[in-house]
This record gives sequence, C-alpha cells and structure tokens, in this order.
Amino acid sequence: MSSRAFRAAVFCLAALSSAATFAKVEVQPVQHNKVGRILAVEISGDIAPGDYEALMKGIRDNPGTFARKLVLLDNIGGSVTEAIRMGRLLRETGFDTMVPSEGVCQGSCVYLLAAGRSRTVRGYVGLHRPYFPYGDSALADSSAGPRYSPAAYLKEMNVPLGLLDEMNGIEPTRMRVLTRDELARYGLN
Repeated sequence: MSSRAFRAAVFCLAALSSAATFAKVEVQPVQHNKVGRILAVEISGDIAPGDYEALMKGIRDNPGTFARKLVLLDNIGGSVTEAIRMGRLLRETGFDTMVPSEGVCQGSCVYLLAAGRSRTVRGYVGLHRPYFPYGDSALADSSAGPRYSPAAYLKEMNVPLGLLDEMNGIEPTRMRVLTRDELARYGLN
C-alpha cells in the first residue's frame, strides 16, 4: 500500500473514531483532499446475526462513485456464517480491508479480512477454531451447508486453504497471533 493510501486509511479511521458512539457496523463517506471520496466501513465488536443487513443498508445508503472503498477492522470475531455473508458482500462491492495499527482481527474476523481486494495488516490477526452452537468448534458443525463452508469461501477469496488447517488446529479457547511471514504466506498482508 502506498504511503498516500495509508494516510487516507488513517484519516478514515480518525474520522470514524471521532463519533460519540459506535455501531458494530459503521458506514460513511469521507472526503480526503488528495484521494477523493472514500467509502469507509468500520466493523468492531462481536459479529452477530443482523450485521450483514446493517452492512448492506450502509452500502445502499451511500450510493455513488468512490475513489476507494475501505473496511477498517478491529473485531473480536463471532458468527462464522455472518462473517462469510458479510465478506462476500464486501468482495462483490469492491472493498479493500485493513487492520489498523491499534486494531485486532481475531477469530471469524479473518473471513472479513480475506474478503478485501487488497489486504493490509498493521495490527494483529489472531486465529482459533470457531465455536458453534451444536459442538465446541467448526469441526462439529455440519448444519451450515456448503454455502457457508469456510474452505469454499477461502478458495473463493484466493486465500490458501492452509489458513483453515491452521485455524482448525487451535482450540476455540486459545488464540495464536500470526507472524508477518504467516500473514504474507496466507495472502492476508
């Protein structure tokens, strides 16, 4: 990412951070004096049912042409199926993804990061096997079906399936932070 684009992303983060309260999914246009109009999305908190609809509404409420579309992630994960739905929407609508230097992207947030046309990580990315309601992890879930298959999704996003193997090898109650080399190997940075 060029220094100009990075400054724009930091500007977007600052603009979003200045709001008095945050929604889990915040979408707003930002005017940058050098880059132009940017559609900035901040996704924070715990991914839960309804976040896809909030993201869709935010995108629909901000039509028009943008020089760049950028998602800033500071997210602790949550629902895998909701993250995959949101990720597909982000990819279809042409967003880049970024974990800012103060940000954390852990658990199912990785699916949002993977959705970016370009991906930048300045903060931390943590992995673990997801929890599911009918078992302790993704290995126990067979109800989600192929539409929400993490393997199919990562393949769609051009992310090596070794990332899924890595995730599934970490207990849901543990977290492992990826190194810079691992981020590069999995195409996340």
